[in-house]
Amino acid sequence: MKTNIYRVTQPVLSARRSWRRSAIVLAFVQLGILGMTQAQAATPLSVQADTAASKSDSFGALKHVNAGLLDVSYAEVGPADGPVVILLHGWPYDIHSYSDVAPLLAAQGYRVLIPEARGYGDTHFLSGKTERNGQPAALASDVIDFMDALSVKRAVIGGYDWGARSADIVAALWPERVKALVSVSGYLIGNQEAGKNPLPPKAELQWWYQFYFATERGKAGYEKNRHDFAKLIWQIASPQWKFDDATFDRSAAALENPDHVAITIFNYRWRLGLVHGEPQYEALEQRLAEAPAITVPTIAMEGDANGAPHPAAQDYAKHFTGKYEYRLVSGGVGHNLPQEDPQAFAKAVVDADHL
Repeated sequence: MKTNIYRVTQPVLSARRSWRRSAIVLAFVQLGILGMTQAQAATPLSVQADTAASKSDSFGALKHVNAGLLDVSYAEVGPADGPVVILLHGWPYDIHSYSDVAPLLAAQGYRVLIPEARGYGDTHFLSGKTERNGQPAALASDVIDFMDALSVKRAVIGGYDWGARSADIVAALWPERVKALVSVSGYLIGNQEAGKNPLPPKAELQWWYQFYFATERGKAGYEKNRHDFAKLIWQIASPQWKFDDATFDRSAAALENPDHVAITIFNYRWRLGLVHGEPQYEALEQRLAEAPAITVPTIAMEGDANGAPHPAAQDYAKHFTGKYEYRLVSGGVGHNLPQEDPQAFAKAVVDADHL
């Protein structure tokens, strides 16, 4: 296993955080300077930059596909015949974490698919009788169902937070479906047995919301205050990210999904062993309990100002047995790395594709 450690820097931090069109244009130039290999022949980046910038604020009308248990709402950017990249968002965020990553990848010829996870946005269960299950194996199975519904045999998959966990699981259990992996915070596959082990007090403090969600008071509190709750998580997880109200409100709208609270509460209670998963996922969870290795080419990333709970890079490197690199992104980047530094994340996707 080869491990390389990179420190990714940005020459103009304020421009990266402002999300102005000029930053997107600069991003294309930077990616070209950094040697970003194009996925297929394309018009020079300087010509494409204006088009990409105009799409960075919104994905426009989303598409829908019936996939497994869900009617999945998703954004699609880039040429329909390009190599596929699937980007998975975390909690409590949404697909707009990739609003600036997607045009960067599309300009390189990639077909970028960004599904709204169960419990987010306009993704809904096809049956009212289906359990609103948020266990990790269910969320990862949704990704495979999504790929099957769109006849995507193989893709580069990237994610952070819950999205990284799902991406890791797909890469571990269905490696034939994953060309390469980009995972913020690296190896996030866990299990209920491991969740029984107490952590040091400072580490337990970081998981305060998990214990809050274990109570009915916490469930009611999240239902009543999900907007303010999510904003607090954003601030704690990315203490140096100066996002504005418009940026937050755009993503917070996805949390109004009628199943969002149920999915969230189930996920965190499952981790503590307070609820049982569904039988159809038991075989998958048993495999995940063995901490399976990830063999596909992988780039793990971390922001240097990540305020959310996350494992140490040296502790999880052993789980990646294929081509592997670790990148620390500096400059005050927090937990929502794709949105805080879209250039670094997009470059990692392309580089992972060519490991």
